[in-house]
Amino acid sequence: MQPVRSACFGLLLLLLVAYAAQAQAQAPRGGLTDLHWKPATATWYGSPEGDGSDGGACGYGSMVDVKPFRARVGAVSPVLFKNGEGCGACYKVKCVDGSICSRRAVTIIVTDECPGGVCSGGRTHFDLSGAAFGRMALTGEGGQLRNRGEIPVVYRRTPCKYPGKNVAFHVNEGSTDYWLSLLVEFEDGDGDVGSMHIREANSNKWLQMSHLWGANWCFIGGPLKGPFSVKLTTLSTGKTLSARDVIPSNWSPKATYTSRLNFF
Repeated sequence: MQPVRSACFGLLLLLLVAYAAQAQAQAPRGGLTDLHWKPATATWYGSPEGDGSDGGACGYGSMVDVKPFRARVGAVSPVLFKNGEGCGACYKVKCVDGSICSRRAVTIIVTDECPGGVCSGGRTHFDLSGAAFGRMALTGEGGQLRNRGEIPVVYRRTPCKYPGKNVAFHVNEGSTDYWLSLLVEFEDGDGDVGSMHIREANSNKWLQMSHLWGANWCFIGGPLKGPFSVKLTTLSTGKTLSARDVIPSNWSPKATYTSRLNFF
């Protein structure tokens, strides 16, 4: 009987492993792969057909006025802004009133914060550019939708996509050999940043940067010696990207240096 028991036990183990694998495959995933729509509210700001804010609390500056940001920017309430660590994240937002709204969702990039009013009290709220808000309407009804002011919407995270772009690092004005501040641009996938590190020339040590404000990070110390490698880890899923020697030894403030990498 012992061989029979062993065979039965082995078969049971195989069945349990198969069941666990199937359950894991069917289990809904969180983060960017969660396809469930969640309720929120939305308003719009700026000119009716405009791009929204000029700059914003994330620090992207004039980037919000050019492609691929143009007309896709939005300010979000503190629960999504996350003290600036939510900057760069992408969302699909869709109006739910079928009498005036299409089934089309608009994709927006978080570039600003909406701190008070309808955005306060722990609410999930999107303050969209006039152009993005109008795109949720049926053809020819954009003006009527904007006239409604605050509307109910549904939203979900979506991967950011910057075709033909690689992750870039903008050296902020005021940076020196003792205070280096960077802004991340064109990050595919999560879009957000949970931590950043730099590595000096001829060094194996990664130096942890501090979150400054918005999408800006800094390191205080030195004197720092370039070229610098930069490692960023996303906030949402913890993915890591390392760009070797992306900032040259003769770097300068207000310059942007593009890597050869991206998450997609």
